Amino acid sequence: MELATVWFILIAVLWIGYFVLEGFDFGVGMLLPALGRDDIDRRILINTIGPVWDGNEVWLIVAGGGTFAAFPEWYATMFSGFYLILLVILLALIARGVAFEFRGKHDSDRWRRGWDRAIFWGSLIPSALWGVAFGNIIAGVPIDARHVYTGNLLTLLNPYALLAGLVTLGLFLLHGAVFLSLKTGDELRARARTVTLRLAPVVVLIVVLFLAVTQILHGKPVTLITSALAVLALLAGVGAAFRHRDGWAFTATAATIILATGTLFINLWPNVLPSSTAEAYSLTITNASSSPYTLLVMTWVAAIFLPLVLLYEGWSYWVFRQRLTRPPS
Repeated sequence: MELATVWFILIAVLWIGYFVLEGFDFGVGMLLPALGRDDIDRRILINTIGPVWDGNEVWLIVAGGGTFAAFPEWYATMFSGFYLILLVILLALIARGVAFEFRGKHDSDRWRRGWDRAIFWGSLIPSALWGVAFGNIIAGVPIDARHVYTGNLLTLLNPYALLAGLVTLGLFLLHGAVFLSLKTGDELRARARTVTLRLAPVVVLIVVLFLAVTQILHGKPVTLITSALAVLALLAGVGAAFRHRDGWAFTATAATIILATGTLFINLWPNVLPSSTAEAYSLTITNASSSPYTLLVMTWVAAIFLPLVLLYEGWSYWVFRQRLTRPPS
């Protein structure tokens, strides 16, 4: 297997890991005002992701850095064409991170409510815009012969991309609700389950619609299988939630995100950014990649350090695995 293909797969794995892990803490952030009836509840909700949210964002940093090093043409065209969407995502993530750190620095209800709003919007905006960005990556964007993006912001806000944004928003909300069912107790757990069951029919509908449209417009024979498995995993997760099997429900929603994102990357290959102007102008793993020597060095670095990062991440989740409940009154 060529190293360019190896790095395409590795970048896909990094994005999948980011969506699975950051997806549930985005969901927690979006559910903060709905489930947190007082400051104690909201503090508990934030504490469920407090030890891991910043580690989850490392996956995004590594995915971006890996794209820059392995596929510089892809990185340059994508970041110049999607700069406004990516800038809004970045600002939302900064506001969200600051809110987690500053929320408890001052004993004032007004102060905390302001930062809670920052957590909500800092979770909702990236959840939707990541879907819009990836919808455009799969569908293709106007690129000329010099690999320069020739569209504008409205070009990116097309129906397929907006549907993809609804899918990531809905999936992350559901994933977060299931995570809270797994990580909280008492009334918070019951409220999270109620939200899960109310969200489930809508999320199933938009996921099925999106995967069906994707298969019709951009699908390959193998992605018919992965799409069907993604839907089955989502239905299994909903069924597990109905039976109060929180661990299985969370595993199933994670599997849905893995399979759905994997479907998109399979449909994308061997392109990394298709051109809607002319197929000959598309960026591929061949014409967008770095030199073989650069890819070789990166492969050795990844082989050494990626397992260590995974071990640390797994250890941190194991240490903070217990449920959180309200203190006795």
